[in-house]
Order: sequence, then C-alpha cells, then structure tokens
Amino acid sequence: MSETSPIRILLVDDQPLLRMGFRLILEGEDDLRIVGEASDGAEAVRQVRELSPDVVLMDVRMPVLDGIEATRAVTASGSCAKIIILTTFDLDEYAFAGLQAGASAFLLKDVAPAELISAVRVVASGDAVVAPRITQRLLETYVRGFGSGAGGAARVSGGPGSQAAAGAGARPAKDPLLDDLTPRETEMLGAMAEGLSNAEIAHRYFLSEATVKTHVRRILTKLHIRDRVQAVVYAYETGLVVPSNPDY
Repeated sequence: MSETSPIRILLVDDQPLLRMGFRLILEGEDDLRIVGEASDGAEAVRQVRELSPDVVLMDVRMPVLDGIEATRAVTASGSCAKIIILTTFDLDEYAFAGLQAGASAFLLKDVAPAELISAVRVVASGDAVVAPRITQRLLETYVRGFGSGAGGAARVSGGPGSQAAAGAGARPAKDPLLDDLTPRETEMLGAMAEGLSNAEIAHRYFLSEATVKTHVRRILTKLHIRDRVQAVVYAYETGLVVPSNPDY
C-alpha cells in the first residue's frame, strides 16, 4: 500500500447483512476500498492470496474453516495483510486466540462506524494498537491461562520462542532473543505492552515520536515479530510483563 493508494479491504463473515453493513460504512470513505467478500475461512484464505488486501476484517465463528485457523493460515503464508478479528465480547478467548494466531487487532461487532473506519486506517498504518487498554485487559486475562488449561493456553503460533508452557503455573523461560534488545528497547517493549501509543511513550521517555518509531521498528525486527500487537502478546507470554492484578 502506497501513501496515495486506497486501503484494500477484504470482508469475511458468514452473515451477509453484517458484510453489507460494513461495506456501506467503509465504502463511504475515499481512502478505503472493498476488494472482496468471503463467507468462510477457507474462502478468505483463497481471496487473500488472489486479491492481496491490506486489511482483512475476519469473523471468528464461521463454517468450513473458522477465523482463527484462517488467520493462522494467512499469517503462515507470508501475506502482508493485517487482520482485524471481529468478536462479540471484549473479553473473548476467541479474540485472544486470534491475536495469538497473528491478528493485528480485534473489534467488537457492534463497533461504532467512526471507530471501525479509524481502526482500519490504524491497522493499515501499522503504527498503533487498536483499543490498547482493552487489548491489554484481554491479554492479562488470558495469559494467566498458560500452563493451567484455561482459554488461550497455546503460545503465539510461529512466534519467537513458541512452545507450550511446561506444567501448571509454570513461568515461561526467558526468550534468548530478548538479550538482543538494548536496555532502551526493553523499556520501549514494556511500554508498548502497557498499551501506550507512540506519543505517550515519547512523552514518558522525553523522546520524539520519530525516535520511538525507530525503536519500535528495531524491536519488531530483532524479535521477528510482524507488528505491535504481536509484540504485546510476546511481552506477556515471555514473562517480560507480568499481569498487574492476578485476581482480575
């Protein structure tokens, strides 16, 4: 996607009325373009390959292939498409599983039109996390399930240091890739995991936003992670960030 070309969007949901509603909202924007629709995950994977969208709005509960497996397949294919998981509840294990599978964000299905439009633009830019405080709360809730059989007990699929947690309540081993980060980059990763935006991180550490963006890019490169949300998931799963309130 270039600076001037519209953001190419694929709509994936087994409910035609929902796809129609999203299409009506998004097509009203000059910089957004719907390039295709799919009614199940398998069709979505094929259309991502054929249409090369920038952003995929992906439902989780669908026939043939669900949205989580479809997200995992798209991510594994090396596609540059950013995936937004559509879910019904903000604290939904499916939303967490979607982030683990490689999604860049999640939205509630009853999202306000303005928020939907903003989310697509934000995810396409790769600069920020959609609804960071909600994303943080979701992660804190489900990361505690590692090793105890709770929802979301699998680690990030294909991510750095991916392996099952060993034994109930076991703390994840430190990923050797963390040693490649400078002290400043480790601070940046921790701030990202708190849900802070680039502007908020810049304010906290008395840096310019451009400098923060450079740090973020280096962190993603060193950890072999595709975007900020995956960096946040990684920070929780490797134990770099510990949930602040275990009794949440």
